[in-house]
Amino acid sequence: MRYVTALGETDTPGGWRDNKRNGGVVIDIPSNTIVSRGLSMPHSPRWHGGRLWLLESGEGTIGTVDLQTGKYEPIAQFPGFTRGLSFLGPLAFVGLSQVRESAVFSGIPLVDRLREANERTCGVWILNIETGQQLGFCRFEEGVHEIFAVEVLPGVRFPDIVNHDAERIGRSYVLGDSALAHVPKTLRS
Repeated sequence: MRYVTALGETDTPGGWRDNKRNGGVVIDIPSNTIVSRGLSMPHSPRWHGGRLWLLESGEGTIGTVDLQTGKYEPIAQFPGFTRGLSFLGPLAFVGLSQVRESAVFSGIPLVDRLREANERTCGVWILNIETGQQLGFCRFEEGVHEIFAVEVLPGVRFPDIVNHDAERIGRSYVLGDSALAHVPKTLRS
């Protein structure tokens, strides 16, 4: 991994919280230099298609960083705290967590926007990075409030959750009849 994000430029425990609105940075590890500043809780830096992508969680956006200027350019905004990013060709899979009502999240732009919209969302959104169009999403209605990572599993048709609580698993996914028809009968309850 060449690039990492940090919520602030401090070595004081919890010191990032004093400037969470725009204290985040992107660091180039080999050169030990900061390539971008002024971000609100940046997360999930990824190199894809010759560009550095990241999520600005405090704004609920995905975008790219110009490595020459350090400028972050958002391309899409989502109704949640963006955390977890994976790509498959021109598609970005973006994890969203519900914003908790706590001091940790107070004072970030996303909280104000979602409060006005009365929206608290958790799930995975699919974005075409070439057009900026949001193509779909998988929203968790209950039981899941936070996502920390997202990973595309090419070729895997029926992923599963590792959990031994059959009742919880039975309530975790809701598929429409047309989608359910593609699930092998041995996997249906």
